[in-house]
Amino acid sequence: MSSKNLTIAGAVVLASAGAFFAGRMTAPAGNATADKSAAESQMSGKSSRRSLGGGESSGSLSGARDGARGEAKGATARGEAAVAKMEEMMRLSDPMDRNKAWMEFINSIDPAEFESIVASFRGLGMTNTRMTEYSMLLSAWAKKDPLQALAYAEANTGNRFARNTILSTWAASDPDGAIRWAQEHFNGDEEDGNPWMIGVIQGLAGTDPVRASQLLTSMNFSEERGEAMAALLPTILAQGPEAAQAWATAITDDNLKQGAIGRVAEALAAKDPAGTAAWLAENPGEAAQRSMDNVLSTWMEQDKDAAMAYYKTLPSGDVRTNALRGVASSLALENPQAAADFLDQNAAYANDRVYQQFAWSSFGQAPDLAANYIGKITDAREQERMYDRMIGGWMRRDFNAATNWINSTSLPTNVSERLHRRVQQMQERQQ
Repeated sequence: MSSKNLTIAGAVVLASAGAFFAGRMTAPAGNATADKSAAESQMSGKSSRRSLGGGESSGSLSGARDGARGEAKGATARGEAAVAKMEEMMRLSDPMDRNKAWMEFINSIDPAEFESIVASFRGLGMTNTRMTEYSMLLSAWAKKDPLQALAYAEANTGNRFARNTILSTWAASDPDGAIRWAQEHFNGDEEDGNPWMIGVIQGLAGTDPVRASQLLTSMNFSEERGEAMAALLPTILAQGPEAAQAWATAITDDNLKQGAIGRVAEALAAKDPAGTAAWLAENPGEAAQRSMDNVLSTWMEQDKDAAMAYYKTLPSGDVRTNALRGVASSLALENPQAAADFLDQNAAYANDRVYQQFAWSSFGQAPDLAANYIGKITDAREQERMYDRMIGGWMRRDFNAATNWINSTSLPTNVSERLHRRVQQMQERQQ
């Protein structure tokens, strides 16, 4: 593994999120303060000159006012022309012409025109096609004046999309400013996840994945943290399987670690199911339990013999049980009876989840066989739930076959009574 990849993998164990947020706000805020001070100084000087009788003549003041009005009219005219041009582009049907024209248009927008253009664009209504153009428009605004763009989005949009799009662009060039904005504008409880960090992490992922990883680990367990991980993961995976696996296993927060292992395994399974299965076996835990069956199912689709041979090498325990679930469910989709035979041969490693998965996988081709294996579920409540859902569906699909199975099968008393009542109700409706 390269030193860069090792650095990324190790970033998640660095301490103290406080250091992440050091730094001042960006230049726009500072420049605004300086401009305001200069303006106040100039106004003070003019006021003093007027009080001493050395002020401008009424003619020059009138000219200044006329000039200001002229500039305002000119700005308004330019803004209206830009909006008209944008609306004209929205009517282009050829996607290549439209994309080219849109890029040229965005690059020509004056910072003072963005607010009216964005407002007009939103007024046209959002479609899937326009969401891409909307994102490009917001990103262009963020490059020119992120604070103004965020202020508009905060006042005029009710969801996260606009603000996180702007934050993503801002964070790529000025992470300190974007991080500070995200921290200062988070109004949730301390236990909630900061939704604005999603955009910051997405923007940092491509330029500084180490810092993006640090920010991710500083977030509280929440839905937002899961979204932030999803935003960072493509960059981590681009480093290669070894680096992605090292990144996930180096995370110290166990909830986050299990989520990362599961997502990395899902992404890597199609390209390297053997390597992914081996990695999960080396890192047993909740993620391995959730993911191993999917990895083995994927492997079975690519090379059934190799996947089954690998399963047989696994030691007894959760890893083998989870692998069995994947092998049996994959076999059931192809040959339910062969899958049932395989399950019987490996009954020592089967648990309720294995039998549930087999039942659902085999139900389409062999509902009677699937129903028989519900009886192997040891959790009485889950067994009853499976009977109700599966047999109920079978009755709607093939009432006579399901009824015959119910009448010829020894079932728990409460299940039998409930199913017979359902049979009677359906018969009465058919009469």
